[in-house]
Amino acid sequence: MPQTERPPLKVGLLGVGAVSQLVYLPILSERVDVDLMAVADTDRPKAETLAGRFEVPRVLTDEEILSDDDVEAVMICTPTYLHEASAVSALEGGKHVLVEQPVALNSDGVRRVLDAASAAGRHIAVGMNHRFRPDVGALSAFVTGGELGDIYAVRTSSLSRKTPSARPTWRQRPEEAGGGALMDLGVQIVDLSLWLVGYPKITRVSAVLQQGDDEVEEAASLFATSDSGVAFSVEVSWSLFAEQDRHYARVMGTEGSGLLPPLEVHKQLGGRPINVTPRQPRPRGGENRFTNSYRRLLDQFLRTVADETDQPPPTEQIMLMDVIAAAYRSAREGREISLE
Repeated sequence: MPQTERPPLKVGLLGVGAVSQLVYLPILSERVDVDLMAVADTDRPKAETLAGRFEVPRVLTDEEILSDDDVEAVMICTPTYLHEASAVSALEGGKHVLVEQPVALNSDGVRRVLDAASAAGRHIAVGMNHRFRPDVGALSAFVTGGELGDIYAVRTSSLSRKTPSARPTWRQRPEEAGGGALMDLGVQIVDLSLWLVGYPKITRVSAVLQQGDDEVEEAASLFATSDSGVAFSVEVSWSLFAEQDRHYARVMGTEGSGLLPPLEVHKQLGGRPINVTPRQPRPRGGENRFTNSYRRLLDQFLRTVADETDQPPPTEQIMLMDVIAAAYRSAREGREISLE
């Protein structure tokens, strides 16, 4: 059946917080291959307002969406501690799932979600949108093509400006968030660090956390080493004192290096470093890297569900959460943790 003749995929959205308002609702509501049937949120008035704005016909509870046999796929954008249970419930109900990161609070939870997807024969994807940025894809291609030589170091950071908060949210409650800045920002940026160089096996992890005024950390420094000797350095913070947020990634190899954003690639040619940065496409319609990367992520998920492309299950998320757990353990015990 040609793509234009496929009936729209019937989708339910759990959670109408910031990421749903910025990307999921605007993008899904404009797609002709998606029927956004219902949204759910514990803040029902907010859900009703957004449903009206984006012409979503129903506002339900999470449980009602998860048990609705007409819903074919679920997007999970709820607080972190709800991800695993909602994903498993959706998969067991025969629904495809795209869940915001992290998939679960620990690697055992990730395994349970992956097992549920396998048993149900349904697709599971995770909202690692950085992978879908054109600049990240271009840098990854230089790495995988061997053009930077042997990679020996990856340095990344995700630093958010310190802003006053009227009251703590679920992100400041460890039982709901699973941690602070390391869980909120670190899961995404550690995934990017590892993905850029093919997700090597991590053997050693150490970390230092900076406690803030809340129960969770406001900053973290993580150091890791792979079995092939690649050194990873990751900095995350909710309390950067600066005019704007700072996001950075550098990959260093024996024959070249890459930096973003903006993308810069230098490699050794004729015995000296030469700028070989490829020209990057501009996001359409005035979009930024964030919204454009989510558009690409959602497009891949929908094409996978429609069997137009083959996307393997995100099994690497197991090791990712093992690295995060080792970082928290290292910070508690004040020593390096071995994962061998």
